[in-house]
Amino acid sequence: MEPVDLTGRVSLVTGATGGMGRVIATELARLGSTVVIVCRDNAKGVALRQRIAAEIGIDRIEVLTGDLASEVDLHRIAEEFTGRHQALHLLINNAAAYSGRRAVTADGIELQVAVNYLAGFTLTTLLSEQLRVGAPSRVVNVVTAAMSDTRHFKIRRRPRPVRLDPATLDDLRSVNGAAGFVAFQAYARAKLLATMSGYVLADQLRDTGVTVNAVHPGLVATDIFDAITPPALKPFRRTLRKLVLTPEQGAESIMRLATAPELAGVTGRYFDQDNQCDSPPVSYDHQLQQRLWAATQAYLARDHVA
Repeated sequence: MEPVDLTGRVSLVTGATGGMGRVIATELARLGSTVVIVCRDNAKGVALRQRIAAEIGIDRIEVLTGDLASEVDLHRIAEEFTGRHQALHLLINNAAAYSGRRAVTADGIELQVAVNYLAGFTLTTLLSEQLRVGAPSRVVNVVTAAMSDTRHFKIRRRPRPVRLDPATLDDLRSVNGAAGFVAFQAYARAKLLATMSGYVLADQLRDTGVTVNAVHPGLVATDIFDAITPPALKPFRRTLRKLVLTPEQGAESIMRLATAPELAGVTGRYFDQDNQCDSPPVSYDHQLQQRLWAATQAYLARDHVA
């Protein structure tokens, strides 16, 4: 991909201290963008800022600190961003969480739903005006192909798409409930929600110059890859990492969707690496999309959010 000039453009990247996040933040800064990174650990964020500045020869990184599983922190992060910048040109919702055991946030949401879905949705919603001001602007949601097939071992059997119980969509606290909880399926389900709501948002913003797309970057040697590796294969983790993409390779499809001139105006699409394709059939169900959207908006409007 030919390099583009992002001078004067503002980007926000979540999960920036992770494997692909570090690559994305570095490359965006190298291309001239002011890059706001969102980190849970401020020390790691500052260290990454210094590392990128030393690598590219100029400091274009800003650090915002907060817990993406906390609605209060998400609102604060958005307020701090809008206090610094009137426009946002690129929002990459890259942060991900995987929990082998069911955990619930202080807001009553299963952890993977909170980080893999609600965090990106909330930031996109709270920064929608800045995205409109920055148009043409892009939102990239990093998701997973596991939503189309939750099998760890894909041998001889048909794909097993993640199940989505419509009854849970009226209250987000019901998604990934305790009954029958399976960690990997819960992870994929949360990413499915991010894809579905992205389609709705893309339609709503279609005439504003703001595009919204989702991308599966492939199997990448990151902390998430280590976490989702089945217990029987964990002794071979180092070998398995050599068989999948490096963070640099995984970041390539995200960067392409975020910056490639030929993708300007493309919206409401799902990409498996560089290939535009279909997400699971359930993700296109208009009624389910609207139920999810209404439940999410109702949750965000709750009084406990300042």
